[in-house]
Amino acid sequence: MEHLFGQEWEIIPAGGATGEAFYAQHEDQRLFLKRNSSPFLAVLSAEGIVPKLVWTKRMENGDVITAQQWLNGRELKPAEMNQMRVAKLLKKIHRSEPMLGMLGRLGKTPLQPHVYLEMIRSELDSEVLSLPEVQQSLSFLGAEVEQVRSDEKVVCHCDVNHNNWLLAENNQLYLIDWDGAMVADPAIDLGLLLYWYIPKEDWNQWLSLYGRPLTDDLKLRMKWYVVAQTVSSIQWYKNKNRLQEMQKWIDYLGDIE
Repeated sequence: MEHLFGQEWEIIPAGGATGEAFYAQHEDQRLFLKRNSSPFLAVLSAEGIVPKLVWTKRMENGDVITAQQWLNGRELKPAEMNQMRVAKLLKKIHRSEPMLGMLGRLGKTPLQPHVYLEMIRSELDSEVLSLPEVQQSLSFLGAEVEQVRSDEKVVCHCDVNHNNWLLAENNQLYLIDWDGAMVADPAIDLGLLLYWYIPKEDWNQWLSLYGRPLTDDLKLRMKWYVVAQTVSSIQWYKNKNRLQEMQKWIDYLGDIE
């Protein structure tokens, strides 16, 4: 990264799992740099979903470096996820034709429930498979897999955790970290957000802000994807040897209604 800039620039690793992100700063100029971001970033920037893309450069070794505005801001708190601006931004994402078109051009095919279920089953080891909570959940997922088919396919972020919502100093809200984006049923995003952050008695109100009714069909689809992603999370935390968090998700699995 250093040879992209003069000596006067300070380059700082931004952390994260991949080690591919950096901050660059020189006086009042500040940029967020990432190596080999998806071309999808350009559409996200144009749609105002992520901080503005400033430039893209291809390096001699084939790496592509992107630079975005580095904004002062903060993550949303869990209690703020019930706000209208969250519902409105997610609605904008799910209805964006340019974003859907770009993921299609990048070769992303719509995720189907039966394919997703087989992916999850294939990643589970014998210890996780032996857990009663997981066995019960897999029975539910298998029994309902045909009922949760949906023709509605949109761009889904797939990790709408409050940590990924950036509120900038100018009060602009962004949704960042799009590495796991898919073309899929919007129930993936809606289910996680509602189950994790919104009391059930407020689901109708939140969804009215988003712009759709809470039907029995949507309820089933949201529950199905939340159960599926929770089972997947149990294995993920086990693989990372983060056993306390793994147990938290095992306990959570028994509480999903």
